[in-house]
Amino acid sequence: MEASQGNSFNLDPRKSTMNASRTLVAIAALVLAAGAAQAGTRHTTVTGPQGASASRTVQRGDGQVTDTTTGPNGNSRVRAVGRTAGETTASLTHANGTTSSRVTNRTSTGSTTTLTGPQGASGTVTVTH
Repeated sequence: MEASQGNSFNLDPRKSTMNASRTLVAIAALVLAAGAAQAGTRHTTVTGPQGASASRTVQRGDGQVTDTTTGPNGNSRVRAVGRTAGETTASLTHANGTTSSRVTNRTSTGSTTTLTGPQGASGTVTVTH
């Protein structure tokens, strides 16, 4: 076999750039589709061996999550989380109606988190980078 008859590779930079661009567009589309797939509402019901069931509903979208769980006795607890670029808030309403919360504020120099328990007592943690 002569050298000129061997495998040849087309090293045309325009085609390589175009192929790379197509690959990046495909990857970006998959990432966006995966993010969109996370949004929406999911329902789950679990039935125990004695026939009692509990249900859970999770709603997601735009950085917000609301999770409601109802036990076999009908009592519910709700967890709500909100996220923005500089803040995350989370609250938990317990089955007995009391509420706990957490608020975290982030800056370029650190973060501050404040926790508030169901009795109203609170504490703050500050982290400096």
